[in-house]
Amino acid sequence: MIVSEELEAIEPLWKAGLEAAYSAYIPAATGLGEPQAARVALAAALVEIALELQRLGGQAPPPPPDLLRGDLCLARASRLLADTRDRRLQIAFARAIEDQSAAAAAGREAQPTRSRLLRAIGESAGAAA
Repeated sequence: MIVSEELEAIEPLWKAGLEAAYSAYIPAATGLGEPQAARVALAAALVEIALELQRLGGQAPPPPPDLLRGDLCLARASRLLADTRDRRLQIAFARAIEDQSAAAAAGREAQPTRSRLLRAIGESAGAAA
């Protein structure tokens, strides 16, 4: 299973929210077919968890291990998305991350990550149909 293969070094995150996020993205990704659906749902969950770990816009900076785990999640998500060869999906995910970071840097509220990524997945699945 693709998910278990991708959890190396981040296994504790699975029960700490990654599994729930993955489960939330799977229904939107099923239109992409297997194994793309699992890759894309996991990539989205990894992005969501990474942004939470990095506490964008939070008062206190996260501890260094959380920053590193967040970076690992973003790198892994990027690789999973590259495997899909769906350039529009890759760009949509990158823009969601950029927007979250820019909003945090500017001290303004950003659109929730999950809704952005779900929309990107839905548009990609619609284009694949």
